[in-house]
Amino acid sequence: MMSQASSPERKEPYYLASGDEISIFEQCHRRNMAVMLKGPTGCGKTRFVEHMAWRLGRPLVTVSCHDDLSASDLIGRFLIRHDGTQWQDGPLTRAVREGAICYLDEVVEARQDTVVVLHPLTDYRRILPIDKTGETIEAAPGFQLVISYNPGYQRMLKDLKPSTRQRFVSLDFDFPPPEREAHIIQKEGETDHATAQALVSLGQRLRGLQDRGLAEVPSTRLLIAAARLIASGIPVRQACYSALVSPLSDDASLVAAMRDLVDATFV
Repeated sequence: MMSQASSPERKEPYYLASGDEISIFEQCHRRNMAVMLKGPTGCGKTRFVEHMAWRLGRPLVTVSCHDDLSASDLIGRFLIRHDGTQWQDGPLTRAVREGAICYLDEVVEARQDTVVVLHPLTDYRRILPIDKTGETIEAAPGFQLVISYNPGYQRMLKDLKPSTRQRFVSLDFDFPPPEREAHIIQKEGETDHATAQALVSLGQRLRGLQDRGLAEVPSTRLLIAAARLIASGIPVRQACYSALVSPLSDDASLVAAMRDLVDATFV
């Protein structure tokens, strides 16, 4: 698990809106409603949450979920010290006490019994019971629970139960349209418009390989990484091989097909 808290005084995280997601999120925050973000890896879900935390002036606590994530990892545990035991709040508890936005990234990766502890925070109660200490914490003003996951990766044994899903307002994310994606890549990748457009074109071609067995298509995040390498002086094709092709697959035939698309795009 990775947990990090960020301060509202930081620089504005760049985010280019694609619809009404900002206004919907603001209304959810104002009305104490939990939010679920759905979409493929690297399409901007995390950046959106960072932007909204900055926009709302709230601290942000981020947790990257995994299949070993326990309720204690989120809530807290007793630590043994030389002079006895001491309770230490977990990231969720800190966020509840401080009125922060708590973002659970890829929440479906966590164990189901861990996800259940979120339920009392997502309805009118807005409480977090801590069984180990007997304390029940009322969420401080400004607290908001946000979760995300990638529906494309989920199977019947790894999905959110209806009893959990229906506690959240859902926002759907996807890769931006070409012109918008080029703008994002140019800004975030610190490259020129022509290079950004070429990378978007390459990205669309590579995404077409999903029907040929490519498990994960290139995200906007990977396209930005390629742009940054190019901007730093790495030859264009090598930047694409390293930032796009190699991270996506080890299958020799798929790698060869992707390298051919890179070569055809950057003649």
